[in-house]
Amino acid sequence: MLEPVCRWSSIAHRMPLRWRDIPRTRYLHSGRDLLSELSARQLIADVTRPDDFAKHLQKTQTIYAGVDPTAKSLHAGHLIPLLCLFHFHIRGHNTLALIGGATGLVGDPSGRMMERSLSEKAQIESNTVKLTDSIQQFFSRATEYALDKAPSLTTFTQLQVVNNLDWLKELNLLDFLRSTGIHFRVNHMLARDSVKLRMSAHNGITFTEFTYQLLQGYDFYELFRTRGCTIQVGGSDQWGNILSGIDLINKVKGDYAGYNEGCFALTTPLLTTSQGEKFGKSAGNAIWLDEKLTSYLDFYQFFLRTTDADVEKYLKMFTLLPVEEIDAVVREHDIHPERRLAQTLLAKEVTLMVHQKEGLEAARVATNVLFGTDYSTLHAKDIVKSLANDPRLVLCTEDELLGITLPNIAAKFGLASSKSAARQLAIGNGLYLNNVPQPDVRFKLERSHLIDGQVAILRAGKDMHLILALR
Repeated sequence: MLEPVCRWSSIAHRMPLRWRDIPRTRYLHSGRDLLSELSARQLIADVTRPDDFAKHLQKTQTIYAGVDPTAKSLHAGHLIPLLCLFHFHIRGHNTLALIGGATGLVGDPSGRMMERSLSEKAQIESNTVKLTDSIQQFFSRATEYALDKAPSLTTFTQLQVVNNLDWLKELNLLDFLRSTGIHFRVNHMLARDSVKLRMSAHNGITFTEFTYQLLQGYDFYELFRTRGCTIQVGGSDQWGNILSGIDLINKVKGDYAGYNEGCFALTTPLLTTSQGEKFGKSAGNAIWLDEKLTSYLDFYQFFLRTTDADVEKYLKMFTLLPVEEIDAVVREHDIHPERRLAQTLLAKEVTLMVHQKEGLEAARVATNVLFGTDYSTLHAKDIVKSLANDPRLVLCTEDELLGITLPNIAAKFGLASSKSAARQLAIGNGLYLNNVPQPDVRFKLERSHLIDGQVAILRAGKDMHLILALR
């Protein structure tokens, strides 16, 4: 039995406050029930039986969200369902993150026109281990972030990460068909959006992918049976799969009519930018939460480049700032859009939550080096640390750097294609040392020209940088 659906629209909160006037301890709005808070933050696409759901949340419940182990790290697209789960977490509910170590071997057809290539078992196992660490680290850091904003929050329980391979690997096919398959009707399975989309494609859908919704439904049933889990959170493309789980629980654990009133589904929007691009990509590349895959600088810059059309929505979704404060920030931003107040706040808060103070400071220093105009506050050790894995940072000996003309240095380290090109660049005021043009082609670099006697920042034109640091 499928449950009534409520499609939520965002709730706008407009308060006549300047954002700087709002007490900084009010990062988490305690006067609003959780579903209303999630709706105000535009984190709800669909939810079953919202009135019953709200009553259900008056007691401590267990909630889970699934993560597909097709990648070795979390990326920015994972933030929406994980932050939705985190809102339950900081309000004292028990939270589970389920990694699909078994279902990842099958492949989820949701939202895809083409069949996924089956992943190697060893790769899925490796990804599962790395994602477990990644999820635990995200929740640990996000918890520190939340406690820093609202120290009164002290009722957290430990997030648990589970792997559905633990129960699906021992499942006998005949037993599964008799105990679980008997409760699913093919006509209902064919009606799922994920299946209909694939059925309309040229290659159709394989039986392997077709059964994915049974396996995800069984996951919900297993967590309900063994851990008392009554709520599943997922992206809106998972709606049908989540309902399959509720349907199975209803039929196995429900009353004589096949109905159990205790389970709920909540889906988050599949986010796209105002230009229609998939969120979490930059120039086609994923924005990872692992700083080894996406640097602090690139992560920070990704959010800093958010358009005016998207920034209010992202502030509500990706931060724990009170909705009222966000509204006030956006009003001030609208008056002075050139200051990019909203984007700067967004980049700061998300980087702080994901990468902590160290990551935020590194991102700010690197941003100042590459995009700033005032280097007076920069220190050599901070520059080197912030750009440690950036190819624009080159470690040099004194012999390679000191007493050599600036054009020759630019040519030697690839900032210009040749010495003559570098000289022409300098003559045209296009070669910069520490943000100051150096038109003299005979200018030689000395230690006194370096920041803290250690670092020289060279620039060709507007945006080609070379950071040279003495070993």
